[in-house]
Amino acid sequence: MLRTLQTALVAAAATLMASTAIAQVNLVSHAAGAGTAGGLAATGLVEFASEAGVANIQLKDGQTGTKFMLALAEGKIDIAGAPHHLPFLMGRGAGPFGKLGKERGAELAPNVQLLYPYTFSVFYMYGFTSNGINSWDDLKGKKVLQGPPQGSMPRNSRALVQLTTGLKAGEDYESVTVSMNQLANALIDGTADVAVIPGTFPGPRESQVGAAGAATAMSLPKSMFESESASKLLNNVGAAPFTAPVAEIQAALGENWTVVSEDDTFRGMAMVGGDYVNASMDEEVAYQLAKAHIDNIENLKAKAPFMAALNFGNIDASVAGLCGKNPMKFHAGAVRAWEEAGHAVPDCAKP
Repeated sequence: MLRTLQTALVAAAATLMASTAIAQVNLVSHAAGAGTAGGLAATGLVEFASEAGVANIQLKDGQTGTKFMLALAEGKIDIAGAPHHLPFLMGRGAGPFGKLGKERGAELAPNVQLLYPYTFSVFYMYGFTSNGINSWDDLKGKKVLQGPPQGSMPRNSRALVQLTTGLKAGEDYESVTVSMNQLANALIDGTADVAVIPGTFPGPRESQVGAAGAATAMSLPKSMFESESASKLLNNVGAAPFTAPVAEIQAALGENWTVVSEDDTFRGMAMVGGDYVNASMDEEVAYQLAKAHIDNIENLKAKAPFMAALNFGNIDASVAGLCGKNPMKFHAGAVRAWEEAGHAVPDCAKP
């Protein structure tokens, strides 16, 4: 009896010590804008990891993606959330990482590994119904809002418009670019007639536009979406095809919106990524972080109306933008957590 009790006490003490060791881990996380998909995923992980006794996470949001992805790769922070194209460009010393150089970029990029993927936003067309734009072909001669002056957003927007309609920016329509914080106002004040930019259902910009008047959201055409020529753009690194029932998009946007598609499916181009950790993170810590996320996916979706449509909990390669040209791998601890939860991790995304 005494021996049994002593054994039980030793086991209990070991369990407590293990739990305490995990709880004593202090981590630093960086994310972009507060209230965005990435911001809410980051704040959710802070909450869930704390409740599970996994780690204390110090979060800094409103940070610049190129800077914190480099800090993560260099081991200066522990967790960061961003679209897949950022670590991809880092690995090539390209785009905003041009000064890093190809050799240093190729050395650093593999240090970034995935805990869990999700959709950040979705490219589609929208604007005020009063402007009379009822199809993508109506963009000819219009002022089309395509994002801020620099970055991937205007490039993707122009590519989508040309692929869908054959129209070229500057020749067939006026390409309008404004600062990020002026994107919603550009439609409201008439700077642009219509927007082809990424959003959520409903995001802050959509909510502002819908509050200002009756608005229309337009799906990508089915024929274009399913075409071989569109596949390269829709499956580029950091992108993925997006589909959802029209009824769900309509319910999310609200009664002041009209959602247009030729059938019951809404189509767009998703910007995909996830929350990453440094590859050197202890496997057990990465496992516990991923598990805390997986165990709380429904709680995470409830943090904002648009979160339910952003594919949290879906690690299918075609939805999450994994494999193919994307070299991103899951952390070994995350693989264990996803497989333990019954998910099939794509072999091409395993470390």
